[in-house]
Amino acid sequence: MKLLVTGGAGFIGSAVVRHFVAQDDVEVVNVDKLTYAGNLESLEPVAHLRGYSFVQADICNTPAMQRVFRQHRPDAVLHLAAETHVDRSIDGAADFLHTNVQGTHVLLDTARAYWSELEEAQRKAFRFLHVSTDEVYGALGDDGAFTEGTAFAPNSPYAASKAAADHLVRAWHRTYGLPTVITNCSNNYGPYQFPEKLIPLMIISALEGRDLPVYGQGRNVRDWLYVDDHVEALERVLLAGRPGETYNIGGDAERRNLEVVQGLCRLLDELAPDTSGQSHAERIRFVTDRPGHDFRYAVDAGKLQSELGWRPRHDFEDGLRSTLAWYLENRDWWERVRDGSYQGERLGMGNMERTAGMQ
Repeated sequence: MKLLVTGGAGFIGSAVVRHFVAQDDVEVVNVDKLTYAGNLESLEPVAHLRGYSFVQADICNTPAMQRVFRQHRPDAVLHLAAETHVDRSIDGAADFLHTNVQGTHVLLDTARAYWSELEEAQRKAFRFLHVSTDEVYGALGDDGAFTEGTAFAPNSPYAASKAAADHLVRAWHRTYGLPTVITNCSNNYGPYQFPEKLIPLMIISALEGRDLPVYGQGRNVRDWLYVDDHVEALERVLLAGRPGETYNIGGDAERRNLEVVQGLCRLLDELAPDTSGQSHAERIRFVTDRPGHDFRYAVDAGKLQSELGWRPRHDFEDGLRSTLAWYLENRDWWERVRDGSYQGERLGMGNMERTAGMQ
């Protein structure tokens, strides 16, 4: 099987590539524009393998995408390329609309033209898997969880751009018959995550002796999903998901943001104690909340569990420990990132004053 993975140099995309390239019967073509969050170092463990190839290209570039399909002849597309950081979308939505909406449109049209010319057996087996987010559903109160039937109500420019892309994917299936599948996942964490996100930013800030800024009072709730569990779910959906369907992927690990940071501080005190002798938790600082900050996300993954037999394998506390251990053992990786495109500055303030901050 030959897979075309878009955004394969990003956090989740690189995990997808590493997972599939390790399989003897799978070839992976990684298409990535290499924006600020794309990092080929995340693919060094598999870059030398025969089944891996890389194409630097923009998914919004129609001729480039046509060349990729024509030259590599994929059996399936895993579409992960996207602008993903909510705070950056608040500061400037244009890139999100361009990549997430227009880029998805280009891919869908290119894939449809390619798919329509395949032989019947190949047409039947072909899949276009679009990887999306639970943020398209909006926000929850204290109770309930998002299901595949929850109405879309995005509250950030990022979420709105992903909701638009989801609608396009669904329309290309219903209108043209393209065999698409959509997944909507909860917050991912794990190794190789770009340090603007909550967990790696808190780890790195603590290791550098900086304050640990928490939005508002840290009461916002997220459902956390270990990235390798997410990749295994995507594999199940790719191989056995029904065309035209949507599958929610959640980690069944709801935590308030403050709980996550406090848990990290306890692990840091154990594995990387502060040289001053104080607890890392003493560096927690509450800062002005993000505009339009959704209160709570929770994902009901019952459909995926019942139909395809998937369940997350990683307990949140164990996954958090493994993630911290990776960042402690791979300081060179994140220091090179911090020396380049992102130095821990706060994003998502619009016209408000920026200070060092977090997701």
